Amino acid sequence: MGCRLVSLLKESTTLKLAGAIEGAKHPTLGQDAGEIAGCGRAGVPITDDLPLLLERGDVVVDFSSPHATLDHLRVVAQHRRAMVIGTTGFSASEIQQIRDFAAQIPCVLSPNMSVGVNLICKVIAEMAKTLGDGYDIEVIEAHHRLKKDAPSGTALKLAEVLADAVGRNLAQVGVYERKGLIGERKNTEIGIQTVRAGDIVGDHTVLFGGIGERIEVIHRASSRDTFASGALRAAGWVAGRQPGLYDMMDVLGLR
Repeated sequence: MGCRLVSLLKESTTLKLAGAIEGAKHPTLGQDAGEIAGCGRAGVPITDDLPLLLERGDVVVDFSSPHATLDHLRVVAQHRRAMVIGTTGFSASEIQQIRDFAAQIPCVLSPNMSVGVNLICKVIAEMAKTLGDGYDIEVIEAHHRLKKDAPSGTALKLAEVLADAVGRNLAQVGVYERKGLIGERKNTEIGIQTVRAGDIVGDHTVLFGGIGERIEVIHRASSRDTFASGALRAAGWVAGRQPGLYDMMDVLGLR
Protein backbone atom coordinates (compact mmCIF):
# COMPACT_ATOMS: atom_id res chain seq x y z
CA MET A 1 0.00 0.00 0.00
CA GLY A 2 2.84 2.41 0.77
CA CYS A 3 4.32 1.88 -2.69
CA ARG A 4 0.97 2.45 -4.41
CA LEU A 5 0.34 5.61 -2.39
CA VAL A 6 3.74 6.98 -3.39
CA SER A 7 3.13 6.13 -7.04
CA LEU A 8 -0.31 7.75 -7.16
CA LEU A 9 0.91 10.82 -5.29
CA LYS A 10 3.59 11.33 -7.91
CA GLU A 11 0.83 11.56 -10.52
CA SER A 12 -1.46 13.77 -8.42
CA THR A 13 -2.06 17.41 -9.34
CA THR A 14 -3.60 18.29 -5.96
CA LEU A 15 -1.55 16.42 -3.37
CA LYS A 16 2.19 16.27 -2.77
CA LEU A 17 4.30 13.59 -1.10
CA ALA A 18 5.95 15.24 1.90
CA GLY A 19 7.58 12.16 3.39
CA ALA A 20 7.62 8.39 3.68
CA ILE A 21 8.11 6.42 6.88
CA GLU A 22 9.18 2.87 7.69
CA GLY A 23 9.99 1.06 10.92
CA ALA A 24 13.34 1.42 12.66
CA LYS A 25 16.12 -0.67 11.04
CA HIS A 26 14.03 -1.30 7.92
CA PRO A 27 16.38 -2.03 4.98
CA THR A 28 14.88 0.75 2.81
CA LEU A 29 15.64 3.57 5.27
CA GLY A 30 17.50 6.38 3.51
CA GLN A 31 16.48 5.23 0.04
CA ASP A 32 14.28 7.27 -2.29
CA ALA A 33 10.57 6.50 -1.79
CA GLY A 34 9.79 6.76 -5.51
CA GLU A 35 12.54 4.36 -6.49
CA ILE A 36 11.41 1.83 -3.89
CA ALA A 37 7.83 2.21 -5.18
CA GLY A 38 8.99 1.62 -8.73
CA CYS A 39 7.76 4.96 -10.09
CA GLY A 40 11.06 6.79 -10.48
CA ARG A 41 12.91 9.19 -8.22
CA ALA A 42 10.64 11.26 -5.96
CA GLY A 43 13.28 13.21 -4.05
CA VAL A 44 11.85 11.93 -0.75
CA PRO A 45 14.09 9.67 1.36
CA ILE A 46 12.40 7.03 3.53
CA THR A 47 12.86 7.73 7.25
CA ASP A 48 11.76 6.44 10.64
CA ASP A 49 11.48 9.98 12.08
CA LEU A 50 7.75 10.78 12.07
CA PRO A 51 8.01 14.07 14.05
CA LEU A 52 10.40 15.39 11.38
CA LEU A 53 7.96 14.52 8.60
CA LEU A 54 5.12 16.27 10.43
CA GLU A 55 7.00 19.55 10.05
CA ARG A 56 6.61 19.18 6.27
CA GLY A 57 3.16 17.68 5.79
CA ASP A 58 -0.48 18.14 6.80
CA VAL A 59 -1.93 14.60 6.67
CA VAL A 60 -0.52 11.18 7.58
CA VAL A 61 -1.90 8.17 5.69
CA ASP A 62 -1.35 4.96 7.65
CA PHE A 63 -1.66 1.37 6.44
CA SER A 64 0.42 -0.53 8.98
CA SER A 65 -0.50 -2.54 12.08
CA PRO A 66 -2.75 -1.68 15.04
CA HIS A 67 0.16 -1.14 17.42
CA ALA A 68 2.17 0.97 14.97
CA THR A 69 -0.89 2.99 13.95
CA LEU A 70 -1.67 3.93 17.55
CA ASP A 71 1.94 4.98 18.11
CA HIS A 72 1.78 7.13 14.96
CA LEU A 73 -1.59 8.59 15.93
CA ARG A 74 -0.24 9.65 19.31
CA VAL A 75 2.57 11.61 17.62
CA VAL A 76 0.24 13.09 14.98
CA ALA A 77 -2.13 14.29 17.72
CA GLN A 78 0.76 15.94 19.54
CA HIS A 79 1.64 17.85 16.36
CA ARG A 80 -2.01 18.70 15.57
CA ARG A 81 -1.99 17.21 12.10
CA ALA A 82 -4.72 15.15 10.38
CA MET A 83 -4.65 11.40 9.80
CA VAL A 84 -6.18 8.78 7.50
CA ILE A 85 -6.17 5.24 8.87
CA GLY A 86 -6.65 2.20 6.63
CA THR A 87 -5.20 -0.29 9.11
CA THR A 88 -7.51 -3.13 10.22
CA GLY A 89 -7.55 -5.61 13.09
CA PHE A 90 -8.12 -3.15 15.95
CA SER A 91 -9.60 -4.39 19.23
CA ALA A 92 -12.52 -2.57 20.86
CA SER A 93 -10.16 -0.87 23.32
CA GLU A 94 -7.88 0.25 20.49
CA ILE A 95 -10.84 1.75 18.62
CA GLN A 96 -11.65 3.70 21.79
CA GLN A 97 -8.08 5.01 21.87
CA ILE A 98 -8.51 6.21 18.28
CA ARG A 99 -11.74 7.97 19.28
CA ASP A 100 -9.94 9.67 22.15
CA PHE A 101 -7.15 10.95 19.90
CA ALA A 102 -9.68 12.03 17.27
CA ALA A 103 -11.15 14.43 19.82
CA GLN A 104 -7.94 16.40 19.28
CA ILE A 105 -7.41 16.11 15.50
CA PRO A 106 -9.44 15.28 12.37
CA CYS A 107 -9.09 11.58 11.59
CA VAL A 108 -10.62 9.34 8.91
CA LEU A 109 -10.84 5.68 9.94
CA SER A 110 -12.12 3.12 7.45
CA PRO A 111 -11.46 -0.61 7.07
CA ASN A 112 -11.85 -0.20 3.32
CA MET A 113 -11.00 2.96 1.37
CA SER A 114 -12.63 1.76 -1.85
CA VAL A 115 -15.36 4.06 -3.16
CA GLY A 116 -17.26 1.02 -4.41
CA VAL A 117 -17.27 -0.80 -1.07
CA ASN A 118 -18.50 2.27 0.79
CA LEU A 119 -21.27 2.79 -1.75
CA ILE A 120 -22.25 -0.85 -1.22
CA CYS A 121 -22.51 -0.19 2.53
CA LYS A 122 -25.24 2.33 1.84
CA VAL A 123 -27.04 0.10 -0.67
CA ILE A 124 -27.06 -3.09 1.42
CA ALA A 125 -28.53 -1.28 4.42
CA GLU A 126 -31.56 -0.30 2.34
CA MET A 127 -31.78 -3.79 0.87
CA ALA A 128 -31.72 -5.43 4.31
CA LYS A 129 -34.46 -3.14 5.62
CA THR A 130 -36.66 -3.85 2.61
CA LEU A 131 -36.09 -7.61 2.49
CA GLY A 132 -36.66 -8.02 6.24
CA ASP A 133 -36.46 -11.18 8.30
CA GLY A 134 -37.55 -13.45 5.47
CA TYR A 135 -34.06 -13.44 3.97
CA ASP A 136 -30.96 -15.00 5.49
CA ILE A 137 -27.86 -12.78 5.50
CA GLU A 138 -24.33 -14.03 4.84
CA VAL A 139 -21.05 -12.16 4.23
CA ILE A 140 -18.20 -14.01 2.51
CA GLU A 141 -14.75 -12.50 2.15
CA ALA A 142 -11.59 -13.73 0.40
CA HIS A 143 -8.06 -12.34 0.65
CA HIS A 144 -4.47 -13.32 -0.07
CA ARG A 145 -2.69 -15.91 2.03
CA LEU A 146 -0.53 -13.31 3.85
CA LYS A 147 -3.39 -11.35 5.42
CA LYS A 148 -3.02 -11.55 9.20
CA ASP A 149 -6.51 -10.66 10.51
CA ALA A 150 -9.75 -12.56 9.92
CA PRO A 151 -12.47 -11.83 9.14
CA SER A 152 -11.39 -8.78 7.18
CA GLY A 153 -12.20 -5.37 8.57
CA THR A 154 -14.38 -4.79 5.53
CA ALA A 155 -16.41 -7.96 6.15
CA LEU A 156 -16.98 -6.92 9.75
CA LYS A 157 -18.04 -3.46 8.63
CA LEU A 158 -20.50 -4.91 6.12
CA ALA A 159 -21.91 -7.22 8.80
CA GLU A 160 -22.28 -4.34 11.25
CA VAL A 161 -24.12 -2.26 8.65
CA LEU A 162 -26.46 -5.16 7.93
CA ALA A 163 -27.07 -5.92 11.61
CA ASP A 164 -27.89 -2.28 12.35
CA ALA A 165 -30.25 -2.13 9.38
CA VAL A 166 -32.35 -5.03 10.69
CA GLY A 167 -32.12 -4.08 14.35
CA ARG A 168 -29.79 -6.84 15.52
CA ASN A 169 -26.66 -6.87 17.68
CA LEU A 170 -23.82 -8.38 15.65
CA ALA A 171 -22.04 -9.52 18.82
CA GLN A 172 -25.04 -11.73 19.54
CA VAL A 173 -25.99 -12.96 16.06
CA GLY A 174 -22.67 -13.13 14.20
CA VAL A 175 -21.62 -16.66 13.23
CA TYR A 176 -17.98 -16.99 12.15
CA GLU A 177 -17.60 -20.75 11.91
CA ARG A 178 -19.79 -23.74 11.10
CA LYS A 179 -18.64 -27.29 11.61
CA GLY A 180 -20.26 -30.59 12.53
CA LEU A 181 -23.87 -31.26 13.40
CA ILE A 182 -24.90 -27.68 14.12
CA GLY A 183 -28.64 -27.89 13.56
CA GLU A 184 -30.82 -25.57 11.52
CA ARG A 185 -29.74 -22.04 10.79
CA LYS A 186 -31.32 -19.49 13.13
CA ASN A 187 -33.38 -16.80 11.38
CA THR A 188 -31.45 -14.02 13.08
CA GLU A 189 -27.97 -15.30 12.24
CA ILE A 190 -25.58 -13.21 10.19
CA GLY A 191 -22.80 -15.40 8.87
CA ILE A 192 -19.31 -14.00 8.25
CA GLN A 193 -17.11 -16.53 6.46
CA THR A 194 -13.43 -16.27 5.50
CA VAL A 195 -11.32 -17.54 2.59
CA ARG A 196 -7.51 -17.17 2.41
CA ALA A 197 -5.79 -18.17 -0.81
CA GLY A 198 -3.03 -17.13 -3.19
CA ASP A 199 -2.81 -13.45 -4.10
CA ILE A 200 -6.48 -12.44 -3.90
CA VAL A 201 -6.50 -8.66 -3.41
CA GLY A 202 -9.94 -8.58 -1.80
CA ASP A 203 -13.36 -10.07 -2.61
CA HIS A 204 -16.52 -9.43 -0.60
CA THR A 205 -19.97 -10.90 -1.18
CA VAL A 206 -23.17 -10.02 0.67
CA LEU A 207 -25.76 -12.76 0.15
CA PHE A 208 -29.46 -12.42 0.89
CA GLY A 209 -31.01 -15.88 0.73
CA GLY A 210 -34.78 -16.11 0.47
CA ILE A 211 -37.16 -18.93 -0.42
CA GLY A 212 -37.06 -19.23 -4.18
CA GLU A 213 -34.42 -16.57 -4.83
CA ARG A 214 -30.95 -15.44 -3.86
CA ILE A 215 -29.60 -11.91 -4.17
CA GLU A 216 -25.86 -11.28 -4.16
CA VAL A 217 -23.95 -8.00 -4.00
CA ILE A 218 -20.31 -8.58 -4.94
CA HIS A 219 -17.25 -6.36 -4.85
CA ARG A 220 -13.94 -7.61 -6.23
CA ALA A 221 -10.79 -5.53 -6.00
CA SER A 222 -8.33 -6.33 -8.78
CA SER A 223 -5.72 -3.78 -7.71
CA ARG A 224 -4.65 -2.09 -4.48
CA ASP A 225 -4.89 1.19 -6.36
CA THR A 226 -8.60 1.32 -5.52
CA PHE A 227 -7.72 1.50 -1.80
CA ALA A 228 -4.83 3.91 -2.35
CA SER A 229 -6.97 6.25 -4.48
CA GLY A 230 -9.68 6.30 -1.82
CA ALA A 231 -7.15 6.99 0.92
CA LEU A 232 -5.74 9.95 -1.01
CA ARG A 233 -9.25 11.24 -1.59
CA ALA A 234 -9.77 11.03 2.17
CA ALA A 235 -6.47 12.84 2.78
CA GLY A 236 -7.55 15.74 0.57
CA TRP A 237 -10.93 15.86 2.31
CA VAL A 238 -9.77 15.67 5.94
CA ALA A 239 -7.12 18.40 5.78
CA GLY A 240 -8.38 21.45 7.64
CA ARG A 241 -11.46 19.72 9.09
CA GLN A 242 -12.58 20.10 12.68
CA PRO A 243 -11.31 17.45 15.12
CA GLY A 244 -13.38 14.30 15.12
CA LEU A 245 -13.53 10.71 13.92
CA TYR A 246 -14.79 10.44 10.35
CA ASP A 247 -15.12 7.57 7.87
CA MET A 248 -15.35 7.16 4.10
CA MET A 249 -19.11 7.66 4.20
CA ASP A 250 -18.36 11.21 5.38
CA VAL A 251 -15.64 11.67 2.76
CA LEU A 252 -17.98 10.55 -0.04
CA GLY A 253 -21.04 12.44 1.23
CA LEU A 254 -23.06 9.24 1.60
CA ARG A 255 -24.63 9.97 5.00
